[in-house]
Amino acid sequence: MCGIIGYIGARKAIPILIDGLKTLEYRGYDSAGLVSFGDDGTVYERAVGRVAELEKKVSDKFDFQSNIGIAHTRWATHGGVTESNAHPHADCTENVFLVHNGIIENYKELKAELIELGHKFRSETDSEVLAHMIEQVKKDNPQTDLGEAVRLIIPRIKGTYGLVIIEKNKPNKLVVARNFSPLVLGIGDNELIVASDAAAILRSTANVVYLNDGEIAVLEPPGYRIFNIHKEQIKRAPETLDWDIETAKKGKYPHFMLKEIYEEPEAVINSMRGRIDLENGTAVLGGLANVESRLADIEKIHIGACGTAYLAGLTGKYMLEEYAGLPVEIDFASEIRYRKPVFGKKDAFIAISQSGETADTLSGIYEAKQKNVLALGIVNVVGSTIARETDAGVYQHVGPEIGVASTKAFVSQLTILALMTVFLGRKRSMSLVIGKRILEELKIVPEKMQTMLDKAEAIKTLAEKYSNYKNFFYLGRKYNYPIAIEGALKIKEISYVHAEGYASGEMKHGPIALIDKDFPSIVIVPQDSVYEKNLSNIEEIKARGGLVIAIATEGDKKISEIADDVIYIPKSLEMLTPLIVSVPLHLFAYYVGVDKGLDVDKPRNLAKSVTVE
Repeated sequence: MCGIIGYIGARKAIPILIDGLKTLEYRGYDSAGLVSFGDDGTVYERAVGRVAELEKKVSDKFDFQSNIGIAHTRWATHGGVTESNAHPHADCTENVFLVHNGIIENYKELKAELIELGHKFRSETDSEVLAHMIEQVKKDNPQTDLGEAVRLIIPRIKGTYGLVIIEKNKPNKLVVARNFSPLVLGIGDNELIVASDAAAILRSTANVVYLNDGEIAVLEPPGYRIFNIHKEQIKRAPETLDWDIETAKKGKYPHFMLKEIYEEPEAVINSMRGRIDLENGTAVLGGLANVESRLADIEKIHIGACGTAYLAGLTGKYMLEEYAGLPVEIDFASEIRYRKPVFGKKDAFIAISQSGETADTLSGIYEAKQKNVLALGIVNVVGSTIARETDAGVYQHVGPEIGVASTKAFVSQLTILALMTVFLGRKRSMSLVIGKRILEELKIVPEKMQTMLDKAEAIKTLAEKYSNYKNFFYLGRKYNYPIAIEGALKIKEISYVHAEGYASGEMKHGPIALIDKDFPSIVIVPQDSVYEKNLSNIEEIKARGGLVIAIATEGDKKISEIADDVIYIPKSLEMLTPLIVSVPLHLFAYYVGVDKGLDVDKPRNLAKSVTVE
């Protein structure tokens, strides 16, 4: 949520900053800005809108002789979308400049105190107070350097922050601070980069250092130093990212979202690579090896996640309860710390987050760990905060996901939950035969997903047929109930169409009142254990004049007699059907959005990584 990049080194800073902002634009795109100091003065520009608007303003400054700068792309929290509210923010004298991700909860009190001391504010944001606080520290003691000034203000801040600060009078360093908002340092050849996402660093270096909460870093090429508010020095060597810049490019696709939908079969393959032991009918999850004995004794699982990851977790609940025999409780992570969940001594908590930085999910982990519960993670980003804060976990290994609406990461999460179901089930009552059957079917799921991609043109035609409808129901039962919600979520995110995901059986308990000829329903109705029940629900819709798009099993002739349109999927094991169904649902949402002329990669009001509560 909001994108940060800072640079100090031997190269010209402005082109690097703009390039980094373009990479980070999926994190926030209502305004952007940068500041850079050089022998010829200062470039300080901000613009409302996409990064392209800022780029226009600085297009004649790409040769500006400066080797230091910071930049930001904003997702508004405090204050409207205006140039004055865009980052970077400055102190009264425009000497201290900073960019900030997060929320300063006590900014009103701090601002009132600073106004009393004579400070003049130019924005409505909470972020600006930090620049004035640093200015005041340096005013009170002119000998205080920037790193020390930042260290001194941090104890007074309540809230979350990822901060990068520079000083015009001494443009020889970047100062970085983190609390609950991700920052990563890129260690290059006599140059240092800091960003809120490693994707912005990859073009320059794959060597990175992740900051932990409560840490401050001073970047002065060729080196860096990390310390905490107690002045204790922290040694941390760089690690190497296993991503490359090519995986973050659109290639032949018009949008990242479409590229990532087409990568869904590969995402499933990557998520299960090296993790299937067919001979023993179990999964090999090396990331759980150090807690395997504890997992054998757990009696209940809690899952915490947000958005699409929550829906993956809800599907996982069905898997784990049916096949592993474990009771599962799932929460929106944003509710966990407030509803006072009851954790048992032999419970485990699973946090699911593509970015590994979701603030609400992190708060759930901290709540669980405070109760001495085993904390596990399913994340995509190596070295992310959730990966570091959990006791153990499983990486997704699907490469960067740039589209704001999660697609390939979602099917990866489903895959890992299926593997965890077998892993935990085999430690309990799951038979060798059942374990092998699930894994054998999982191995061929990517081929079946590919058959749905081969039907993309037909799904596009269907999406165009229905793109002018203003309301949709998405219905499913059992494993496909969460997938119905996922389908509804996608079309809401991408097409700004009102849609509701419901358990099919709940339709008659109120929502059916909305059904008429202008309110289509997409019903997931594979030939599974609840097939007949779903058919009854379709009949109820048709009896009231509603339109039905069915997602049904190949060869089902009965469904074509009652549905208005049908998307056929290959037969699969019931618990794995959601992986196949996800593909046409994602494609349908994508093509509706495209038909409406919308920017499907950057839907309004949304950000990829939500790092504030």
